[in-house]
Amino acid sequence: MTFSAPPAPFYPIGVPGQPWGTQEIDHWRSRQRRQRSHGDDVVAAVDRLSDRFDIQTYGEVSGGDGPLRLLAVRSRGWRSDLPVVLVTGGVHGYETSGVHGALQFLAQEAGAFSDRVNLLVVPCVSPWAYEHVQRWNHGAVDPNRSFREPSPAPESAALMRLVAPLKGRVVAHIDLHETTDSDESEFRRAKAARDGEAFEPCTIPDGFYLVDDTENPQPTFQQAILDEVAKVTHIAPADAAGGIIGSPLVAPGVIRYPLRELGLCAGITGAPYTTTTEVYPDSPRATPSRCNLAQATAVCAAIRFVLAQP
Repeated sequence: MTFSAPPAPFYPIGVPGQPWGTQEIDHWRSRQRRQRSHGDDVVAAVDRLSDRFDIQTYGEVSGGDGPLRLLAVRSRGWRSDLPVVLVTGGVHGYETSGVHGALQFLAQEAGAFSDRVNLLVVPCVSPWAYEHVQRWNHGAVDPNRSFREPSPAPESAALMRLVAPLKGRVVAHIDLHETTDSDESEFRRAKAARDGEAFEPCTIPDGFYLVDDTENPQPTFQQAILDEVAKVTHIAPADAAGGIIGSPLVAPGVIRYPLRELGLCAGITGAPYTTTTEVYPDSPRATPSRCNLAQATAVCAAIRFVLAQP
């Protein structure tokens, strides 16, 4: 099963063919509503981990509802002789299982690796977007196209500052995402309108898949993750064109993007092993708990693979 959005009129902001200006961005922002609490869902969950991990506030962002803390969770007893694994979630705040999968990994699985890797986990990179169930930040900027200097997204800039001292030490980076029906029905339409472009329909895949790095492909690493996740949830099949979301499959359940060229989060460390997970929460075969488990399972599989390398 796949999802294709029905034909729809032009996105209701701006003029077709003309990129948005300040007025259109203000209009878009006025339509956003706070739907959940970063404090209740993320900050409180991180605070409950403070007896086992070191908690760092590495910045804050604001968006009309007051400042929101940017939180990182670090292994306690950080050791210079151990490799570093970075886990990020909530770069796109509406992708819920990325946030809660990272928190589930910390609460239930991370202890198994405490004496073998240094963990740095940022469960919610974009808290305003999390609260407003949005892909973009408060400025209508996509953080996951903004990991470049200078960054137009404060969320992306703050994360880059956080990991900069670890350059050359991060062995793996797992960035947790979702692909949802709303990507097609809302967010890709909004992007086309914002950028003054025509909307081109796409098919949303039903299942879990991974995004590898075109510039540093690691097929064995990706397969090790898929093998474990397949025990939890189904892997996305190819669409009618033989690909996923417009990209050709390089293996079942795997596509590739040039991470650094596109300013994607998974490219910020230059780690030898990187992956972007994509869960499909709108599948009739999915539940929130299964999506969270798939994300946590992907992180565990990635770490186990790295630790098994000579």
